[in-house]
Amino acid sequence: MRAGWCISILAATALAACSKGGGSTEGEQAAKVVPSSEPSAAAPTAEAVRMNKKLEAPVREGSTIVRALTDDALYVADEDHGAVRKLELPLDLHPTSIEIPMPGQPAQMVALADRVLVTIRNEGAVAPGMGEKKEGASDKPRVPAPPTGAGLLLIMKPDAQKGLVEAARVPLPQDAWGIAVTPDAATAIVTSAWTHKVSAVDLASAKVRWTVDVPREPRAAVVHPSGTSVYVTHLVGADLTRIDGIGGEAPTVKRVAFPAAPLRAPVGKTNSASLAYSATLSPDGKRLFVARHALGAMGPQVWLGASAVDVLLTGNDSPLAPMRTDAPRAMADTPEGKASIEDPSVGGRAPRINPVPFVQPRAMVYHKKSQTLLVASEGGDAVAKLLASPIDPTMFPVETYDVDPRKGEKLRVAAECGAPSGIALSADEDTAWVYCRSTFAIATLSLTDRRLPREGGGNRLPLDIRRLAEDPLPEQAALGRRLYYNGIDEPTSGGMGCAGCHPDGRDDGHVWHEAGGVANEGTNFFSGEENIPGFWNENPPDAGFARQTPLLAGRLVAEGPYGWHAESSNITDRLKNGFRLHRWGDMPDGHQAKDIYDRAMAIRAFVRAGLVPPPREARELSPEEKRGKELFMSEETKCSGCHVPNMDYSDREKYPVLPKEPRKGFSQDLELAYKTPSLLSVGGTAPYMHDGRFSTLEELVDRNDDRMGRTNQLNKADRAALVAFLRTL
Repeated sequence: MRAGWCISILAATALAACSKGGGSTEGEQAAKVVPSSEPSAAAPTAEAVRMNKKLEAPVREGSTIVRALTDDALYVADEDHGAVRKLELPLDLHPTSIEIPMPGQPAQMVALADRVLVTIRNEGAVAPGMGEKKEGASDKPRVPAPPTGAGLLLIMKPDAQKGLVEAARVPLPQDAWGIAVTPDAATAIVTSAWTHKVSAVDLASAKVRWTVDVPREPRAAVVHPSGTSVYVTHLVGADLTRIDGIGGEAPTVKRVAFPAAPLRAPVGKTNSASLAYSATLSPDGKRLFVARHALGAMGPQVWLGASAVDVLLTGNDSPLAPMRTDAPRAMADTPEGKASIEDPSVGGRAPRINPVPFVQPRAMVYHKKSQTLLVASEGGDAVAKLLASPIDPTMFPVETYDVDPRKGEKLRVAAECGAPSGIALSADEDTAWVYCRSTFAIATLSLTDRRLPREGGGNRLPLDIRRLAEDPLPEQAALGRRLYYNGIDEPTSGGMGCAGCHPDGRDDGHVWHEAGGVANEGTNFFSGEENIPGFWNENPPDAGFARQTPLLAGRLVAEGPYGWHAESSNITDRLKNGFRLHRWGDMPDGHQAKDIYDRAMAIRAFVRAGLVPPPREARELSPEEKRGKELFMSEETKCSGCHVPNMDYSDREKYPVLPKEPRKGFSQDLELAYKTPSLLSVGGTAPYMHDGRFSTLEELVDRNDDRMGRTNQLNKADRAALVAFLRTL
């Protein structure tokens, strides 16, 4: 990722935007309205909505940091302290902030004329480390329990003394996360990530109008300017979801094919994607920009894929960039005449970009003044500024703003402003405020003053960095948090942080290739066959063994073993082995064994104490689920013999359970015995098996063929019951 060439691409014109309607509904859920004696806490009325339309929100998509429309305050959703923070503007005149406790962990906010909307992932959930430190208590934090409360949308009213006061509380499906608001400020669209739902909330009545089911991990929601459609991104997979008729009671849901970085895909193939946390529209609504990670994308040293901003034409829901039909070639003069330049050692033939402008995109805004995009690079502790007009904006970086320029030389981890997760613009767009999640700080950036210093003559530096709070976790776990998101510290990341494959401690849904690394320096993971060095030689190497990304949160209590073949005896060794696998080539020189051990121990502390497991419903099992539990525990199926309930549903032993034939596109594994995986949260971790050969739990049970326990004798109803029980774990 540190060498390559640049290629110019002409911008294409966008088509006119259009919208559609019609479909089905899934009912309405009443809100819990919180009474208050304060006038400012009254639920908003339809008249209030109409009166305040004159002060329209410039940004209608959610973020972790938003600016009040009156330009006098910033609001920050501090998920890891379970609070929203209000900071008065200008920041240099107001050194303190107001901390507003939330009934759970806040994810995103939108500021309207007279309200601030806040999504709460799960009601009653306590952020890890909060409320644990008592006099005489151990420094070792508790492992978080799975949250059980409903998701929430809070409708908050500004208050001079308290910052915000709650006006209404709307229950939603668990893990409420992303939010967007229609142009008339009448409807909020909320995504619920783990439960893969999207809901519409009528803001005047504070009631849910409809809820629909969508694919895995919906995150960003962007409402079309027409107000009739919403686009939803997903952390897993490249396709989008479009929902039409959002203002009515019967919306329609459809998938929108949207290949990632098509200009950098292998010829004749499409790239998958992950990390699509954020999306935004062009001012005319004709282009939808989605920042994400393109798995399988080609280029120099792109073992892991490549960063991308993909553009969808909303007029007909087609990608702006065309599919590659032939391998582009760079030409050079040689003694024999013109010849093509091909360098298989750097990841195959494809357009090159240098440098990679961002790592692990987390947030994005459109800067109208300069017609550019600002992308928060979670793994790079930076904000990238890209031209918005080209076919592939990623290939046209304009500026890089380093929000944490004071990293150490030996431990390249954030010191002041790490893991940027949100961007807010001033009304004149001359200033950007960036919230950094791993250090709980705000960086102030000047987007216009060309006289400001640059780091080494390169990256722009922030005007100011304001720390809002200390990490609630103990020192070692707090360091682990910063390392977990970091893609710069070479011994741990190799170019992408832990959060790049394990967002929220979950998984990217991708099956990686474990193959020989650069110049035979070891074994590494590659996102696709064509990313393996030397793949384009006349004698290509093995395609690599299949290795699906496992979910981490809630599954790391046991000391060991870890790895698909149980090859690491404990979690510390697994992390150290991971440092070698998750990179381009071998470990960097100059690092001692203790340096590696200390990093592994810090990340170990964080992934156990700082990652919140996916939510579970606190309810009685249904009759079908009870029947499934009986089957699971029975001698007839023998499921619980290996997936032991009191051992996190894994005996941690390994067994040969699959036929020898590998999945297409992968090499035959040398070891056929695989460790029993934990079944905790298994319902949300498709695809299944180490090689992802089963796309659903139903397919896994139907095609098991008595390789894992005994299921061939089960009838259709019993198989459905077994799957229903698995989804409750």
